Amino acid sequence: MKIRANGIEIEVEDSVTQDASFAAKPAVLLIMGLGLQLIAWPTDMVQGLEDAGYRVIRFDNRDVGLSTRMDAAGKPNLMWASLQYKLGFTPAAPYSLSDMAADAIGVLDALGVRQAHVVGVSMGGMIAQRVALAVPQRVLSLTSIMSSSGAKGLPGPTPEVLRAMLSRPTGSSKSAVIEHSLALFRAIGSPAFPLPEADLRARITRGVERAFYPVGTLRQMVAVVSDHARAALLGRIAAPTLVVHGTADPLVPLACGQDTARRIPGAKLVTIEGMGHDLPPEPVRRILAALLSHITAHPAA
Repeated sequence: MKIRANGIEIEVEDSVTQDASFAAKPAVLLIMGLGLQLIAWPTDMVQGLEDAGYRVIRFDNRDVGLSTRMDAAGKPNLMWASLQYKLGFTPAAPYSLSDMAADAIGVLDALGVRQAHVVGVSMGGMIAQRVALAVPQRVLSLTSIMSSSGAKGLPGPTPEVLRAMLSRPTGSSKSAVIEHSLALFRAIGSPAFPLPEADLRARITRGVERAFYPVGTLRQMVAVVSDHARAALLGRIAAPTLVVHGTADPLVPLACGQDTARRIPGAKLVTIEGMGHDLPPEPVRRILAALLSHITAHPAA
């Protein structure tokens, strides 16, 4: 369903749509990562949360999926933005992660949710951190999965992953786009938990058929690299925090999760051996167990 939040249209999936009784249950807000849609949240994770008695709210970030596309912002020059970042300058972004956090807060407002457990993966973890900073009274708990503090000096993607991210499909056909995405997901995937190619291809195909808008991903990338000041603010986060990270993440290395946990007072770090930058079934099972333990320990007052 579409809702109006923070001045834009946002596509939302809410447990209440399927079962009105979820309106009385504690809410978990899931924030997805760079260029990915709400359907990228594994069904096992969503179902596991609902089975445990939680209302699950997912949404497409701005510039992805079925939410508002920020066409007026134009196509950013990613190479120039990266160079500015490396030289110590802050790239000019078409919007910020704080703007995207305001979108997430707007989703809660539109649905009448006063407080929620906020969970983000990758870029979504960064947005979740911004939500916890902006409206601490509304965040029952924070969970940051395979994400980063954004601090300068942290390690970045491996050369292989960087090449895959900066490459382009060989053509504009659906098959060319799917093959390109397959190569990227193979590069960032979990070496200890490889997904069968048929499953991975099915996931990618579903996303491409639902919505494909790569320029939106570029704008999100600039928002990420321009948000390095967030690291110095993380000490202000008051929400009980869980940080989850794979030991084999080639896109956002483990040191990024370790730095996040170090900066947030009282944060708990859970590492998953052999997990990369994706959500295969076995890591999802472990993440869900840690997440449920975390959020059930911090109910609404």
